[in-house]
Amino acid sequence: MTKEFDLAALLAERGAERYELHARHLNHQLPRMLRTIGFDKVYERAEGAHFWDAEGNDYLDMLAGFAVMGLGRHHPVVRKALHDVLDASLADLTRFDCPPLPGLLAEKLLSYSPHLDRVFFGNSGTEAVETALKFARYATGRRRILYCTHAFHGLTTGSLSVNGEDGFRKGFAPLLPDTAVPLGDLEALARELKKGDVAALIVEPVQGKGVHEAPPGYLRAAQELLHRHKALLIADEVQTGLGRTGKFYAYQHDDGAEPDLVCVAKALSGGYVPVGATLGKDWIFQKVYSSMDRVQVHSASFGSNAQAMAAGLAVLSVMENEEIVANAAAVGERLKSRLAALVDRYELLADVRGRGLMIGIEFGRPSSLRLRSRWTMLQAARKGLFAQMVVVPLLQRHRILTQVSGDHLEVIKLIPPLIIDTDDADRFVDAFTEVMEDAHHGGGLMWDFGKTLVKQAVANR
Repeated sequence: MTKEFDLAALLAERGAERYELHARHLNHQLPRMLRTIGFDKVYERAEGAHFWDAEGNDYLDMLAGFAVMGLGRHHPVVRKALHDVLDASLADLTRFDCPPLPGLLAEKLLSYSPHLDRVFFGNSGTEAVETALKFARYATGRRRILYCTHAFHGLTTGSLSVNGEDGFRKGFAPLLPDTAVPLGDLEALARELKKGDVAALIVEPVQGKGVHEAPPGYLRAAQELLHRHKALLIADEVQTGLGRTGKFYAYQHDDGAEPDLVCVAKALSGGYVPVGATLGKDWIFQKVYSSMDRVQVHSASFGSNAQAMAAGLAVLSVMENEEIVANAAAVGERLKSRLAALVDRYELLADVRGRGLMIGIEFGRPSSLRLRSRWTMLQAARKGLFAQMVVVPLLQRHRILTQVSGDHLEVIKLIPPLIIDTDDADRFVDAFTEVMEDAHHGGGLMWDFGKTLVKQAVANR
């Protein structure tokens, strides 16, 4: 007799094999990396901005699944919406009807950016970017896309073409025609636009890698330049959108900026069902879908599925009812100001920057000879090791999950769930202060771990 599927029994029987299963069947480097930095934890459950292990220890999540968990984990309103949509037994994904949920979610999303008119739903942030690139190239009749140095827009081939990190691009050429320009450099942008072949500039209003913000007025001025040359502005809000920076969209911090295309994903999912959305102006969609013959010229098999649409609608409802954007602005300001006050206190701490609950903590070369020699040892082996040295005790000793903001960067990026409160913020600052004290005035264990990282870095060369 066929055995009935029992998920709980399967997890009870095989859950302890998690790291071995990954090593054998998935990315074999992931468990190796986690064990090297002491991140090979076993989390039993999660709720809101916290995890618990088998012993009942509480961990504070300051990473939010790389900003996916905007509402934290297992928000009851999103859970109920998903139960409801499953219980409704909808005729989903027939491909030849117009179900209500995509239209309702599009309508709601567009209400936050009234200068935009239409939405395409895909399944991820990189798909949202791919859609924007395709639409921009088709609508303008041009091939070349401009992007900013240090940008990250995804890892599928089109998105990779506008990725500012050589480490991700290496070995995957040829890519789409593209050119990098420095974030905030209007003269560099103007020089490229004069060549007459640019379809669009894609930009993160606050870059995820390193947490660098576009200068005030840059997006609006870039938009004017682009439109003068019949090119488009694409705002990648995959990480910064839905309240992350203290406004619904990060581009809204720049008065007058109205991107032609906007990409969102991550937090729109509620942490449950992958979803991506590309919002755009009507004339762009009219060009792409110019006739009934082109009705499927761009589509996604799972795009607009009922579960993703229900999750998105629930997320936006929670954001309004619980004033999530205002909380991100207020708690983010408290967190940032308390951290910024430490810069003059610790010579290894160089800068604190960001907006809302997207904060970068940058470390730099110390002035004292004792610390400078240790810093130089780490830098010689691999840039970014000191930041990793801070991340590890935050988890091991203080049970706070964070991570560096990119490869070879001495920056920790804080992107916690937008629901964290002042107690959570203070818990992080107090723990971070203890780690910095240790690094400056004692820190034998920290620096010993640094030596381990140095050996690993040298071995990987």
